[in-house]
Amino acid sequence: MSATVSFPVPAPSGPQTVTVSYTRVGVGEPLLLLHGIGHHRQAWDPVVDILATERDVIAVDLPGFGVSPALPDGLAYDLPTTTAVFDAFCRALELDRPHAAGNSLGGLLALELGREKLVRSVTALSPAGFWSEAERRYAFGILLTMRKISRRMPLPMVERLARSAAGRAALTSTIYARPARRSPDAVVAETLALAGATGFDQTLRAGGSVLFTDDVPDIPVTVGWGTRDWLLVRRQGVRAKQVIPRARLVRLPGCGHCPMNDDPALVARVILDGSR
Repeated sequence: MSATVSFPVPAPSGPQTVTVSYTRVGVGEPLLLLHGIGHHRQAWDPVVDILATERDVIAVDLPGFGVSPALPDGLAYDLPTTTAVFDAFCRALELDRPHAAGNSLGGLLALELGREKLVRSVTALSPAGFWSEAERRYAFGILLTMRKISRRMPLPMVERLARSAAGRAALTSTIYARPARRSPDAVVAETLALAGATGFDQTLRAGGSVLFTDDVPDIPVTVGWGTRDWLLVRRQGVRAKQVIPRARLVRLPGCGHCPMNDDPALVARVILDGSR
């Protein structure tokens, strides 16, 4: 069941109230799930039930994405601010250093939470921030094109395309290696989420200068990369391993940029193993 929580976050002009929407299910140690830019928490649906057998799973909509409201004026969509938001979110929910797993932008955020010692383990699936400048421009170009298409496409057309495997591939093959596995309703919902993401443009602008260059010592770190990730190509995983030498680098065969949909059992096992 969906819930919301509001909490104060420091800002230059004084504390600002941020509201985050989330779902929570399962038993065990807490596990925070963070999605990528333009997505929403339902990106994790294929793995949540598996994870919930062993973890207290909290899947969130990042501010300005899904049904979480935009950040208030005075708060930027940059990495330090988003880290502060989820530090405050965890305190509001009385989560004592949860495990964190993230995909793409969420993977970058999970790593930053780990670097700040705010979580007890990190699993980052195709995390942002390990790109060359050319790779970043390529990825941002694709994301902007996806966003433009999603905003221009009438809902009846999206619904019609989502009904066929070929149509779902046309809409989502950039992020899924096996788009036919995504349900028609899920494809419609995430196309609408991309179109309506109030935080998209500012988040993308903030990401233009982001590189993750610091080690994440003293906590377990797993970096997983799909062999069919065409958005953030898998050689970026090798760079991540160079930056975080003690990280476990895991190959995800046959998976795309959002591997949770392509191989739920494998991804759930990687997350569970990485959060022991």
